[in-house]
Amino acid sequence: MRDEQIAEILAKENDEYKKLSEEHRSLDSTLSNMLSKHYLTTDEELEKKRIQKMKLQKKDRMAEIIREYRKAHTLN
Repeated sequence: MRDEQIAEILAKENDEYKKLSEEHRSLDSTLSNMLSKHYLTTDEELEKKRIQKMKLQKKDRMAEIIREYRKAHTLN
């Protein structure tokens, strides 16, 4: 099973994955809005970096959940 298929299953069945996915999507939208500006202040640059790190943390955890799902379902 491909990661995309597992992600669809988890988005319906796993509350943690669903929450992480929603938060990741929200952060992505916020980041896109920030990047649409021609110039970012120093504070905005710091916020951009913070958002990027948070997105990456959420994406990493989502990937970990997918790996756990795959491992649990290949053993059965």
